[in-house]
Amino acid sequence: MYISKDLATWQTLLDFVERASHEGKLSETLTLLLTPDERDTLSLRLQIITKLLEKNASQREIQQELKTSVATITRGSNMIKSMPPEFLEWVRETLRK
Repeated sequence: MYISKDLATWQTLLDFVERASHEGKLSETLTLLLTPDERDTLSLRLQIITKLLEKNASQREIQQELKTSVATITRGSNMIKSMPPEFLEWVRETLRK
């Protein structure tokens, strides 16, 4: 699993975002931290992960449906392969809600 090269800064970011979420300021925080393009990229990544975990379509079909590159789909697929199965099950369950 990829973790930021600067673990202390990464942990600071995670703590900050978690606190923002608990205090009802998640949307504003993410708007502050991410450009519109970065937000779009994260949204696309979530769509890719969702479709890959559903296992109802090939990577090529997902790529065509989401109008993105094969490399983008492959990066999402590779990240899924690097994650623990228990976490992926949690992701599946959470995305179904």
